[in-house]
Amino acid sequence: MQVETSSSKYGIKHYPDAIKEWKKEGNYFCFYTSETILEVRVIADKIIRFRYAADGTFQRDFSYATSDTLEESPISFGIKEWEETFEIYTDVLKVFIARDNLRITITDKDGKVINQDEMGFHWQHYLQKGGKIVYCSKLVQEEECFYGLGDKPTELNLRGKRLENYGTDAYGYQKDTDPLYRNIPFYYGLHNGIGYGIFFDNTFRTIFDFGKEREDACSFWARGGEMNYYFIYGPELLDVAASYTRITGTPELPPLWTLGYHQCRWSYYPDTRVREIAAEFRNRNIPCDVIYLDIDYMEGFRCFTWSKEYFPDPAGLIRDLAAQGFKVVVIIDPGIKVDPDYAIYQEGVKNNYFCKRADGALMEGDVWPGKCVFPDFTNPEVREWWSSLFKGLAETGVRGVWNDMNEPAVFEMGTFPEDVRHDYDGEEVSHRKAHNIYGHLMSKATAAGMKKYLLPNRPFLITRSCYAGAQRWSSVWTGDNVSSWEHLWLATIQCQRLAVSGLSFAGSDIGGFIGEPDGELYTRWIQLATFHPLMRTHSASNETGFNQEPWSFGPDYEKVVAKFISLRYELLPYLYTTFWQYATHGTPMLRPLAFVAQHDAATHNCTHEFMMGDALLISHVSEEGMKEKAVYLPQGQWYYFWNDTLFQGGQQVTVATPLEEMPLFVKAGSVVPRYPVMQHTSQAPVTEMLLHVYYGDAVTLSTLYEDAGDHYGYKNGQYNVINFKQMSTATQFVLKKKYYINYETAYSHHRIVLHGLPFQAGTVLVDGAPLTLNNDNHLPDGTISFIVDRGFENITIQQA
Repeated sequence: MQVETSSSKYGIKHYPDAIKEWKKEGNYFCFYTSETILEVRVIADKIIRFRYAADGTFQRDFSYATSDTLEESPISFGIKEWEETFEIYTDVLKVFIARDNLRITITDKDGKVINQDEMGFHWQHYLQKGGKIVYCSKLVQEEECFYGLGDKPTELNLRGKRLENYGTDAYGYQKDTDPLYRNIPFYYGLHNGIGYGIFFDNTFRTIFDFGKEREDACSFWARGGEMNYYFIYGPELLDVAASYTRITGTPELPPLWTLGYHQCRWSYYPDTRVREIAAEFRNRNIPCDVIYLDIDYMEGFRCFTWSKEYFPDPAGLIRDLAAQGFKVVVIIDPGIKVDPDYAIYQEGVKNNYFCKRADGALMEGDVWPGKCVFPDFTNPEVREWWSSLFKGLAETGVRGVWNDMNEPAVFEMGTFPEDVRHDYDGEEVSHRKAHNIYGHLMSKATAAGMKKYLLPNRPFLITRSCYAGAQRWSSVWTGDNVSSWEHLWLATIQCQRLAVSGLSFAGSDIGGFIGEPDGELYTRWIQLATFHPLMRTHSASNETGFNQEPWSFGPDYEKVVAKFISLRYELLPYLYTTFWQYATHGTPMLRPLAFVAQHDAATHNCTHEFMMGDALLISHVSEEGMKEKAVYLPQGQWYYFWNDTLFQGGQQVTVATPLEEMPLFVKAGSVVPRYPVMQHTSQAPVTEMLLHVYYGDAVTLSTLYEDAGDHYGYKNGQYNVINFKQMSTATQFVLKKKYYINYETAYSHHRIVLHGLPFQAGTVLVDGAPLTLNNDNHLPDGTISFIVDRGFENITIQQA
């Protein structure tokens, strides 16, 4: 056994010695040294799993992150023996294992290095707390960039940073505050045009060093558990994202209304105030689908109760709101009030459902209700019980649940002490292992309950804390942010990072949770959030009495805010299609420019620009009083959304930023579906689907996905997938369409709005039949608008 003396307070670091023997079994390869075992598992041609047993015995192979439907599908693989290494190969990868020390080098089939161990796997005994600290260090490649790790409030490129995962209630966090709420031990590397990912599936406190301690080394380690990680090859970063989501699971489609606008506050009460808020939205013609109720709707902050004073008739209130097109989402925290007259507390104590300390005493701590106990969500029986508690809320008409304080957060203590015990699905562990998945499993149980009791409707869940894979059942938000321009920048960073970390359904508290934005900051935040998958205003307004609704800043700002919320509703078919792509293929909804143009080094450190889906490029207005902004555009041609000015990509361009606009571009060649303006998603059937088509001379593919917007018929094939292909030239516009149709829409035709046609339109043919254009079809903004049957397959416009 090789050893290395370390100055670390944890003692000596140990390294594997030479391989003594090896064996193959199915798609597993095991390599044995004097004391350690390396297991290499070929999951797919581009996905390899590595596990190390430091003492020669593997721990239970169990994960709360990986999808139950993960299929292992290596097409072809094998092993070769060389003098100094073993080589495991697939059709696209080569994995070399050094005979003398188990160090790994991974190359593509042509021998180009993708990822390479520095010191590789090693460990040390954790003398203070037991178990082992497990490490892996990799060489940093030339000009390598790193991305991922969830909600970290720092630059997108993590090169030079050290970060950790230990879910924390980070009230009023700032730039570079670490750790925060979510625990996503997954990162990307990008060098020489090659993208890859590493998912370190370990629920203990994990730390990642991207060249901070030593510029030439990237390390990750955990203070317990096993060195167990998945290597994911791209080489395109978006392919890595899709493969990671394949491992950790894809979401179900949300109900369409969840992609509308959400209004929240700490707190809207009593019920008369909630009715006033709803009425203001409708009277002012500002679209909105969702109103949230924070902790004051409960009786003394007791979960699953209603305040008799503030909400004497919750079912009646929710019924009336539904008639106006509003859905209600309520908060549920994990803390259960210690109260012998409280049925849920009684039942939990009787059945031993609450967490206990090492000496057997109940884990007690103060949160909003006062002294509380906390369910052990790592116990499957407790998760089943917790799920059953949502029957009453669902029957009252509640359509969504907001899980908060589930890091878990405890006043004064911060979180649970490490000696708290957990079932961990039969393993019985300390809080050291269970901390990072506590909120994850709370939200899983919550989602299961809401799904069960809301059938046939789809549920909605939002959670503050989670682990990798939570996208299978929940959305997230960026936590207790601050009303500042820096936090507006952090909102775009964090939502991009969450998206490429598997959690696309994310947003920030618009305007900031803490403090009071002015009208300009709030308006600019609304503009950015229009293009985030979750669009929710939320504020701790009860601290000052300040109101933070779209009309709170005066009529000039209200007009612009209403314009952008309305635009959000017009873009719902595009957003819903982008969500379907995410749910079907695992591609992130928000895409940093490095993920769409990784071969362009100018994109690697871009933070202000990102893409929503395939067609829209967004850059927020980031400073008070900003009159213009420089925006980097990737290669290709881009239309400025507000006036159809055409820009050549591969350069930085400058656009004006009056209050009523923000930098927004459309990729040339795209088809962007849009709805007519609406006040809420259930207002009326859509009788006309608009297709905004942007001329381009490169072959461009676009998609429109449709289903009922709720229920589960789409899982039985009741949906439409419509694929568009634009293949125009300098003298001819051509749009072709192919489709799978198994859902009957309310509309029978499309209104085509054609942008940027570079020649005078002559003959127009729709499926070979001529269509006459007159002056009414040529709009003042330079677009051409005409109506075609929904079933069209080919539109051709010849130059006059």
